[in-house]
Amino acid sequence: MREYLLTLLVAAAATYLTTGVVRRAALAGGVMAEVRDRDVHAVPTPRMGGLAMLVGLAAGLVVAAELPFLSRELFANSHDPWALLAGATIICALGVVDDKWGLDAVTKLAGQVLAAGVMVVLGIQMTYLPVPGTTIVLDASSGFLLSVLIVVATVNAVNFVDGLDGLLAGIALTAALAFFSYTYLLSIEQQFDRAISPSLFSALLAGICLGFLPHNFYPAKIFMGDSGSMLIGLVLAASTVSFAGQIDFGAVESEDVSPALLPLILPFAAIAAPFLDLVLAIIRRTMSGRSPFAPDKQHLHHRLLEIGHSHRGAVLIMYFWSALIAFGVVALSLVSAQAWALVAVALLVVVGVVLLRLPVIQRVGAPTGKPTR
Repeated sequence: MREYLLTLLVAAAATYLTTGVVRRAALAGGVMAEVRDRDVHAVPTPRMGGLAMLVGLAAGLVVAAELPFLSRELFANSHDPWALLAGATIICALGVVDDKWGLDAVTKLAGQVLAAGVMVVLGIQMTYLPVPGTTIVLDASSGFLLSVLIVVATVNAVNFVDGLDGLLAGIALTAALAFFSYTYLLSIEQQFDRAISPSLFSALLAGICLGFLPHNFYPAKIFMGDSGSMLIGLVLAASTVSFAGQIDFGAVESEDVSPALLPLILPFAAIAAPFLDLVLAIIRRTMSGRSPFAPDKQHLHHRLLEIGHSHRGAVLIMYFWSALIAFGVVALSLVSAQAWALVAVALLVVVGVVLLRLPVIQRVGAPTGKPTR
């Protein structure tokens, strides 16, 4: 645990210290997010923060390679960490170009496939497909295609989440901590060496998000841009593939361990709320006869602001729901007293609903100012 914590702190510190340098570079280079009608920021803000997050990721990996346990158990036997760094470098470079000049959808997709393909070829690849009751062994071609598909799908799903200052960084931090808790506990309880790699990746992801968040929380001094959002998606996907795709869950003997599909579901659980918002937006726009990609101001975060939540309050509510879903899934999977865990989750859902409607409740309960007899 101490080595994971050290890598997390190193990644956080390197990201935090580098973000100021990247911000000045973005200002000098004119890499700015201009104010659009649907945006909630009021002034042009520098982006390209993903570059600082890449530095944090690299720093964490370099330090991890020198730590006794991780060096012996992971770096001496696997190329996964360097495969992650290679894919992360490519996708961050793609994002920097997009942040500066903008890329069309086809070019961006091709770059995402390239980054995913390089990472998969170097070792982070699905070899097993966990399904309820069994585990399917994949051949090389099927494993490659499925791995690339998971990476690209995760990158694009995460890329749609970033709608408020600090939103994606906080949600990704939640997802990383939830995934780390699951993989770390499983590696200890079941002695799975393959769980070491996703545990490290999750710790690194938590570190770079934690280091970037002070610069990005409202009011944001810098945005992560596509360079950051796509990097987060790739690291999250690497954690999933290196865990769910490389462990034979038929070897799990404990009855307390989660269903085999959990490793594939968990990374998406934390982004469930904002991703559902995206799906509803596509449905809403299509039913009104507009393009599903036409921008509007009816997203969940817009609605939270409209009913009276502050910018920070809306973001904190999204954090709450992401943490509730992600850690709720972990608790229901690993806690032996699942009935009590279900009750606790249900109570927290009630709390979450109350928080969502709090400004409306306060207005209803507020005095009207009319004289009373």
